Amino acid sequence: MKILMIGGTGIISTAVSERLVTQGHELWLLNRGNRPELISAGTHVLQGDIGDEAGVARLLDGHKFDSVVDWMVYTPEQAIRDIRLFTGRTAQYVFISTGSAYQRPSKNHIVTEETPLENPFSSYARNKASCETILLDSWKKDAFPVTIVRPSHTYGDLVIPYVMNSWHKPWTLIDRMRRGKKIIVPGDGTSLWELTHNSDFAKGITGLLGRSDALGEAFHITSGEVMTWEEILLQIADAAGLKVQLAHISSEFICAFMPEEEGGLLGDKISSVIYDNSKIKRFVPEYSATVPFRDGIRRTLHYLSNHPEYCLIDTDYDEKQDRIIAAHNYGKGMAQIKSSITLL
Repeated sequence: MKILMIGGTGIISTAVSERLVTQGHELWLLNRGNRPELISAGTHVLQGDIGDEAGVARLLDGHKFDSVVDWMVYTPEQAIRDIRLFTGRTAQYVFISTGSAYQRPSKNHIVTEETPLENPFSSYARNKASCETILLDSWKKDAFPVTIVRPSHTYGDLVIPYVMNSWHKPWTLIDRMRRGKKIIVPGDGTSLWELTHNSDFAKGITGLLGRSDALGEAFHITSGEVMTWEEILLQIADAAGLKVQLAHISSEFICAFMPEEEGGLLGDKISSVIYDNSKIKRFVPEYSATVPFRDGIRRTLHYLSNHPEYCLIDTDYDEKQDRIIAAHNYGKGMAQIKSSITLL
């Protein structure tokens, strides 16, 4: 197949690119060329900015694709732009949505593709849901050939996937452990969560490409390995060969100090979810997640340890965590004093 991916050098998309090239597909990437080291050998590159619609239309002139996968659509306006750009240019357009678009808090911890897309906490999730509505309406009215894929928490060599960690400098978590600092665990740490290695996710999405029966359909692709956040943290520490001190703090308290975490915590990660993968397995029977987290996180830490340029510390995030823990400890201390006074 001839496949175009918009982006193609992110945490998830690099694994998808590698799998497509290995399978012998003709892969094209449209991106700005800022990360050439992450582009798989044998890939064709169209250098451009998807935000420049006229320029991209010129780059696409004369091309037709079996599938187009856009990793870079975040707003309804961008979805509408892609309908204009790719109508008549592809037999399948894959929109990368998000598992966080599902109902939060969920009325049922078992999530299927039919679970409502209702997340009042996250503008990112609501925008993705709006994009889905626009694209599916275009499928129903004009046969725009959309397939929707909803990744959840997917990680790879450059991501240490913990609920309270710096996204851009994930080594911050390991550095805190090494220095004997406490690690925040939201709530009691028993929320159920799934983490998916990017190589496993790649199996699912590549199995959907070129399939006409996947048009007008939505799929989430997750590992099926369910853990609590405390278990996840302990597995990270074990993989790093470190002991970890836990600080259980309510998500509401955390968000009072770090309001930017509200969407990710209250709107996503503290809700217990188990994804029903029966649909992706019906369409892609060979799909199976084979990288358990205990192995995947060891692979991640091994890679980062051998690439010190990625072992950076987010000092601002680190200091915010210290302030939250200190404030929480102060509040507990004051509560104990008040309790003692009352008993007297």
